[in-house]
Parts: sequence; structure tokens; C-alpha cells
Amino acid sequence: MSETLTQFPETLPAQEKRPSLTKNFAWTLAGNVSYAACQWGILVAIAKLGTPTMLGEFALGLAVSAPVFMFTTLQLRAVLATETSNEYRFGHYVAVRALGTMLGLIAITVFVVVAGFQSETGAVILLVSLAKAAETFSDIIYGLWQKHERFGRIAIALAGRGILSLAAITLVLRYTHNIAWSIAAMAVVWILWLITFERWGANRILKRLRPRDYLRPEWRWDYCRRLAVLALPLGIVNMLISLNSNIPRYFIEHHLGAAALGYFAAMAYVLVAGNTVMNAIGQSALPRLARHFASNRPAFVRLLSRMTLLGAALGVAGVGVVLIWGATILRLLYRADYAAYAGVFAWLMAAAAIGYVASMLGYGVMAARVFRAQVPLCLAATAATALACWLLVPRLGLTGSAYAVLAGAAVPCVGSAYIIFAAMRSRPADAEV
Repeated sequence: MSETLTQFPETLPAQEKRPSLTKNFAWTLAGNVSYAACQWGILVAIAKLGTPTMLGEFALGLAVSAPVFMFTTLQLRAVLATETSNEYRFGHYVAVRALGTMLGLIAITVFVVVAGFQSETGAVILLVSLAKAAETFSDIIYGLWQKHERFGRIAIALAGRGILSLAAITLVLRYTHNIAWSIAAMAVVWILWLITFERWGANRILKRLRPRDYLRPEWRWDYCRRLAVLALPLGIVNMLISLNSNIPRYFIEHHLGAAALGYFAAMAYVLVAGNTVMNAIGQSALPRLARHFASNRPAFVRLLSRMTLLGAALGVAGVGVVLIWGATILRLLYRADYAAYAGVFAWLMAAAAIGYVASMLGYGVMAARVFRAQVPLCLAATAATALACWLLVPRLGLTGSAYAVLAGAAVPCVGSAYIIFAAMRSRPADAEV
């Protein structure tokens, strides 16, 4: 008799007590803060041990690879974390992720060859892409842990990967003064961390779900195809979100050069501190938000409202801090020449404040499993950013790019609120989604 999916539901024993939302948030915040701090540390290391041009090349590598992988990974982590019907096995997610990552690497390689980048810049882009490819498999493992609210494991994995990559880049850059070799060291570290600690953690939980099971792709093409079709709108959305944040970098590199991009990237990454808190709140609450939307709408509204208010409060506080101490912060974190862009820094913080609210509302949209409606919303946000960059970057330089970031943040903030309102009116609780 052939094995069916219902014989092995992807659910841990019901008697296991779920950790509190506060504990989940604490673990998620700890992991995200440690990882973001290490990623920021990488930028600081490049700024202090290298040059603004090196930092710009690294930022360009991220800007080129991110939209591609955001599309090909199809945001499967969120699909896995919010799935309550257990229609798909974890192996189906791994199979779709493996195929998407391979296609992403091929697409980036072709782009680098066709675009004709200088040899060092092309090497940096490809090496950053290799590291991001390893990260896509880490991400789907985190989705497995997130679904079963094992946020402590995610936090430890993120912290370990961040610390090791920071150490690798800093040491190699210090002794070689070569950005390509430094990124290669980061890629090696991420691959080793994936096939050791993260693989072990995934196998441990999989064996509890199904005896004698382990981390592997399951090539059931009917299920893989359906899963890919289900998640395709999210892949498009993810790509557009990434483009929305990276379009200013493309315009800056084209009109102002790699050094200007280095200054912009350094300032933009300081704002990741707030994004880290937002992501910690959203990721820890997402499984519970999904259950509330399906069965308890008042609880859904209460939880999402608290998340949104926290995002707004953090954004307003950040704007105040940057207006008062922006130049000092840039001087202390990087070098004295970065402080000249304190005005740009303030506008970026204003854009981040709007983005924090949009991020929380976006988790509400995800919990409602409204996938297709996100595509036109993200298209509108990307178009707003691109139009603003086209009009403002050549005329106003980095200040114009900050205005463009603000315009791109406002559109999803308003649109996500409307999507949630429409979803709650059109789909009663306990409806099949």
C-alpha cells in the first residue's frame, strides 16, 4: 500500500505545551538582534578596514542577489509557518527550495556575465550570491522550527551564523585587504554552519514527526508543483519588496558611483536595528496570528493592533534620536566623513518609521493567507520608488534617494491595511483558506 501524507501529519504531539508568545518574542528578538548586529559589524569592518568603494561593491552584491533569491525562494518559510492543514510534507518544501535556489544561482551568473562588470565586482556579486544560496536552506529549516514554535533554536542558529561570518570577514579582510576573499570566507562559514548545526537541528525535530526521517527533498512532482503555484504570488511579492528597497542602490551606483553607494548602505543598515525588532515581533506572532484569523477574529485584531502601535512608537522614537544625534552616531559608528550625510540619515529614519508600521500590517496580511492581492500592492510600491529615484536621484543625490525610500514605504502601509480590512469582511472565521 502506498504511503499517504495523512499517515504522517507534520504536527508534534498535542500534549506538548506551546511556549508563551512573550517567550517566543524574547528568543526571536535575541536571535535577530545578534544576527543583525553581526551583519552591521560586517559593514563596520569593511568601512574601517577597507574603503567606501569596497563597501559599495558588497552592497551591490546584496542588491543584485536579493531580488532574485526573494523570487525563487517563494517565501516558503511563511507558507510553511502558517500552514494548518498539513497538506504538504517538509520534504516538499525542501525540494521546491532546492530547485528555486539552483535557478537563482544560474540567473545571477548569467546576469553578471551579460552585464560586463569589472572582474572584482563580478566576483563579489557571485560570492555574495553563493552565501545567500546557503542562507535559503537555513531559512526553510527556520520555517520548520517556526511552525512548531521552536524559536530558541532559530535564535541560536542565527547568532552562531552571524558571529562566525563576522569573524571570518574581519580576519580575512584585515590580512588580505581583499573584499572578494573576505566574502568567500563568509560563504564557506555559512555552508559549514548549514550542513552541521542547522542540519542536525532539523533532523532532530523531523525524527519526532516521523521516525527514521531526515532532512531531504521529496520529489513528488504533483505536490511540489501545487506548492510552487500556491507560493508563486509570494515569490513575486518578495521580489518586488526587495526591488523596492534596492532600486535606490541601483540608481546611486549608476549616477553617483560605488563610493556613494557605500555611504548610503552604511546609513541604511543602521536602521536595521528597528527592522530587527519588527521582524522579531512579526515572526514570533505569525503562527498565532494565523490561528486567530482562522478562528478568533477579535484576538487577531487585538494582537495585530498592539504590534502596529509598537511599530509606530519605535519609528517615532528613532526619528527623534536621529534628528538630535544623527551626525554623532555616524561619526562614532563609521568615520568622520560619514557625518556629512546626517540629513540623509534623518530622512531614511522617517522612511523606516513608516516601514515599521507597514511591516506589522504585512504580517497581518500573511496570517490571513492573502497572497495574490499583495502582488499589485508591491507593484505600486516598487513603481513609486522607481519613479521617485528617476526624478530625484540625478538632481538631489543621496537626499533624493532617501525621499524615494520614503515614497516606497508609504504605499504598502496604506495598502496592507486595506487588504486586511477586505479579507476580514469577505471571509468569515473558520472559513477554508
